Amino acid sequence: MTVNGRSELVATLKSWGESLESKQPQDVLAEAIKRYAPKIVLACSFGAEDVVLVDMIHRINPSVPLFYLDTDFLFQETYATRDQVVERYQLRPAQVIQVQSRLTPEQQARQYGEALWSSDPDRCCQLRKVEPLTRVLKEFDAWITGIRRDQAPTRANAKMIEWDEKFQLAKVNPLAKWSWSDVWTYINVYEVPYNPLHDQNYPSIGCTHCTKPVTPGEDPRSGRWQGNAKTECGLHKA
Repeated sequence: MTVNGRSELVATLKSWGESLESKQPQDVLAEAIKRYAPKIVLACSFGAEDVVLVDMIHRINPSVPLFYLDTDFLFQETYATRDQVVERYQLRPAQVIQVQSRLTPEQQARQYGEALWSSDPDRCCQLRKVEPLTRVLKEFDAWITGIRRDQAPTRANAKMIEWDEKFQLAKVNPLAKWSWSDVWTYINVYEVPYNPLHDQNYPSIGCTHCTKPVTPGEDPRSGRWQGNAKTECGLHKA
């Protein structure tokens, strides 16, 4: 794509995203799916926001696939939630894409040292999340995420639909305007299966080594990479 062509695409997505600011998440999803299917995919960590999106997408176009980044260090509760979601929505194997690092945990330890998540968490995330994500997104024209503006300062400017410069495709953030309360209202109304760790003060759930419960009233993402200035794994930064 030429520089001018890219600039036009970015401008078009910016305008489109702005036009959707007053829309409900379901409306944003419906428009994005209509435009990009079958080359659109949901990034699903099986956290609260993502299971809401699974439910919404199922009601709009149940053929849309999801992928999850299996870092080999996920909580057992996360895998159990995955299985519940698959059963509840009758997802076919081809619709649930498991994406893993090119390195096993043992290979990573031999190459970079034991407990890389402690000594160099950015490199660990690069190996186990960012590189696998880069690989899977090359197969699509758009991806759907569950990021919300009030999750963190790094997400405060998220648009409903925008150009993802880092991964070179359209990025759809239907829940950008929603609050944590909005997410849970939807889960309760539609009885969406969710990760039980949320009931144990885990608002944000990542890998076992880098996720701790959060004291009520604290920053919801303060349980990630505690004792480290790191606040993002690199998936949602330019």
